[in-house]
Formats: sequence, C-alpha cells, structure tokens
Amino acid sequence: MNRRERGAALLLVMWLILLLSGLVAGYAAASRIESLQGNGLARGAEAREAARAGVEYAAARLLDADPAQRWASDGRNYRFAFDGAQVEVSVRDEAGKIDLNAASHDLLLGFFVALGEKRDVANRLAGAIMDWRDPDSLTQPAGGAEDMDYGAAGLAWGAKDAPFETVAELEQVMGMRPSLFASAAPYLTVFTGAAVPDTRSADGMVLQAMGVDRPPSADPDAVPPTGSGTYSIDSRARLADGRRAHVSVILRLGGNGLPGSAYTPLRWQDGAAP
Repeated sequence: MNRRERGAALLLVMWLILLLSGLVAGYAAASRIESLQGNGLARGAEAREAARAGVEYAAARLLDADPAQRWASDGRNYRFAFDGAQVEVSVRDEAGKIDLNAASHDLLLGFFVALGEKRDVANRLAGAIMDWRDPDSLTQPAGGAEDMDYGAAGLAWGAKDAPFETVAELEQVMGMRPSLFASAAPYLTVFTGAAVPDTRSADGMVLQAMGVDRPPSADPDAVPPTGSGTYSIDSRARLADGRRAHVSVILRLGGNGLPGSAYTPLRWQDGAAP
C-alpha cells in the first residue's frame, strides 16, 4: 500500500470515528432527555398523588364521628405534611353556594352586581340564566334571552329550556364572558337545589349577593356545624423540588355501592405543574 492509499485509509477511519462519536453523542443526549422526561412525569405523578391524598384525608376528617376532630367546611385552609410533600386543603360546603337551578332572579342579580357588573348588565344575565333553565320560550319580564335572541346574536345554539347539569354550562348563556365566568364559577353549584345558600358556610361574595352582613370570623377552636354532605375540596401539594399539583373535587359523602367507598365524586379535576 503506497502513501496515497494509506492516507485515504486514515482519512476514512477518521470519518468513521467522527460518525460513531456523533451517533454516541446523539444517543446519550436522547437518553438524557428521556431520563429527564421520565423523572418529570414521575415527580408530577408523585405531586398529584400527594394532592389526592389531601382529598382522601379531608373526606376522612369530614366523616370523623368526633366533632372536635371534624374539619370545618367554611373554606378555611388546613395544612399538613405527607411523605415529604406539603399539602394545603380547603373545604367548602356546596350548600353555601348559589344554585344555578334554584336561585331567584334577585339573588342572581345581586350576585353579578357583587362581582362588579353594572346593574343593567347583571339584570340581563340573571334573566338569561332564568330563561336558560325554564321550560318555556317566553323571555323574562325584566329581560333575558330565548332562542330568537341567541340567533340574532349569531350564536349557533339557543336557550336550553332545561336545568343546568354543570356549572360549566353557564359559559353558553348569552351575555356570559370568559373572564366573568372564571370569577363567578367558584361561588356556584348545581348540587343543592336550595333557593337560598346556607350563610354558615357561604363565602363573603355570596353573603354580599344575599344582602347579608359578613359574620364575625369563626373561632378556629369551635366545633364546626354539621354540613350538608356535599362539599368542594381543593387540595394543593408542593414537593421539595418545587413541583406542584392541584386537585379540585366536588364529592358527596356516603357509600356509592362500591365496597369500601366513603364518598361519591361528582366532579374531579387534577393536574400538575413544574
């Protein structure tokens, strides 16, 4: 083999080494990314399970036969550690919320005014909610929205003329804006059937809508009153590395026919974030 052939062979070997090095580096990078992704998914699952543990613990405390150990359902925060995670849980009795299927026009009007809407806008929204849930096609005397109004507004749907099945349906009611819905949703329910919220567990916004003075701050050591049995539970977990998870649940205490069940979930939303 002459010098030229040896030089060509050396150059080929160098190119092969460079190619193999690139392949190894690419494989290592891909493995590193997959490892980070897997670890992130695992930590996210860990955070979600810690938040779910908060829901289970809250349900157990709400069912506690000892009134001194039972949690209050007025929205106060409870904090505890769970397997290295910090968990914060709040419980609100659904009876303290405004039921979209039972609230009067005046209560809905007061609610939207309390949220900052002008009175005429609040009046139309309250009427549109009444028209959405009532079975007839007659617009409310104080103003509302039936099928013709939806059509005139360019909406592809009309008034449902049936009860709300979820609070999320409110987004379809004529005049409802995304930002207003986001502000209103935490104070609304479809699970009580009560025309008037229970002031013992109602939030200040609901009390304002009712025209009721805010009661003095509850004594944290007082025995909490017995609730309605249907509750909203917000559980937030934070791991040591900062990863967080939030579980928002509406549940009804009591068995549902499944062995060992202590409650029936009516709505369940969860997620995790870095």
